[in-house]
Amino acid sequence: MKKGVIRFLFFAGMAALITQVFSACDPQPEEKFIGLQLYSVRQDMNEDAKATVAKVGEMGYKFVEAAGYADGKFYGMSPAEFKEVCETNGLQFLGSHTGQDVPTEENWDQTMAWWDECIDAHAEAGVKWIVQPWMGGTGYESLDGLKRYCEYFNAVGEKCNQKGIRFGYHNHANEFTTELEGKPVYDWMLELTDPEKVMFQLDLYWIIEGGKDPVAYFDEHPGRFELWHIKDKEEVGASGEIDFERLFAEREKSGARYGIVEVEEYNFEPIVSVEKSLEFLKNAEYVDFYE
Repeated sequence: MKKGVIRFLFFAGMAALITQVFSACDPQPEEKFIGLQLYSVRQDMNEDAKATVAKVGEMGYKFVEAAGYADGKFYGMSPAEFKEVCETNGLQFLGSHTGQDVPTEENWDQTMAWWDECIDAHAEAGVKWIVQPWMGGTGYESLDGLKRYCEYFNAVGEKCNQKGIRFGYHNHANEFTTELEGKPVYDWMLELTDPEKVMFQLDLYWIIEGGKDPVAYFDEHPGRFELWHIKDKEEVGASGEIDFERLFAEREKSGARYGIVEVEEYNFEPIVSVEKSLEFLKNAEYVDFYE
């Protein structure tokens, strides 16, 4: 082989090697760490939970929040099995929605026993949080009734803390539209719950539907909203009515560490709607949830 050809091949090879080295050193764009509340695809989960989880992982979600806990199992699977199904599909199982109504004095011990079993199951699955997504009429009818709920939530939160799990509450619109003694129910809840025991998962759609400004709550109660439910009327971003960029600009002040998509009304099949919601958030430069 001629020397010129050898020289050419040598330098071409060196150039290729240098390109590979620099490419390896270039920082790759970090993927956004966004989760899905599986209530969004509840019918699909009821029909075939494992196949649905696989689709959720394939479309690029990074973690899930369950809405299918009962009798020590998640969607009929043991905690270890459901966790494995999630992780096999590239998903972390980080949180769960479940709960019980405020107990009376007569059934307090029974309710607390239910929570002990529930928390143990969640601890076995390795989740980071449990959220109760509702409150019965007692919490809306009188301030005394709401105080009972807040004392109850503080007690549950203390149990969760003992197992390294955060306990929280998820709002709808009623907490903002219902007032007790001149103050919205949600404001009382922020005042009457212990921040060490109860955090709040703020549903960005429902607080706005309730006529309140999320940023005003971030200003008044910084750090209390450790989780966000990122929601719109249908798919996230579809309505054009929610200024998500303004909300994300205040994310750190709110205390939000995780963002979870939830879709409850749909322009498409639910599995398509949750994918479109994820794509919207991936493409929005201001969305800054990362692992």
